[in-house]
Amino acid sequence: MSQTDIMRYTITAALIAAVMFLRLRNMGKIRKLRIEVLWVIPTIYLAFAGLLFWRMPPEGLGWLWTILAFAVGAAIGWQRGRMVAVTVDPVTHELNQRSSPAAILFILLLIAIRLGMRSALTGSGAYWHPGAALVTDIFVASAVGILAVYRLEIYLRARRLLREARGY
Repeated sequence: MSQTDIMRYTITAALIAAVMFLRLRNMGKIRKLRIEVLWVIPTIYLAFAGLLFWRMPPEGLGWLWTILAFAVGAAIGWQRGRMVAVTVDPVTHELNQRSSPAAILFILLLIAIRLGMRSALTGSGAYWHPGAALVTDIFVASAVGILAVYRLEIYLRARRLLREARGY
């Protein structure tokens, strides 16, 4: 491992630690949930992914890997969405959300897996050397799956809880 690699990993670890510190600090707080805007972030990522795939579409088996990455990302997003506690105020019917500490540990696990996959796929001793474009496609597809399905799960659960609270 070269000095540059050590520096890169140190900077990455410091950034991840800073973000996790900020997330953990606000972990137990209840925040207002506005289901009417849950679609915004996935739409932005979907537009970005669509532009990426339009300009440089995967070739051959790359489509299979990209679709598989989206499916895995969707499963991860659904599980992550389930870790968010959604409540409805019985009087005002206002929706609230609170992330659990398990969700942060889940995110840390995903980061570790991503870093491990990047090292395994791009390292000098890697068995399979996909192109940089395919690796990018795989990570973009999994990110879209995670973000879209994470918010979809929260939306569906919040809508169901709101209907139950309103009595219909």
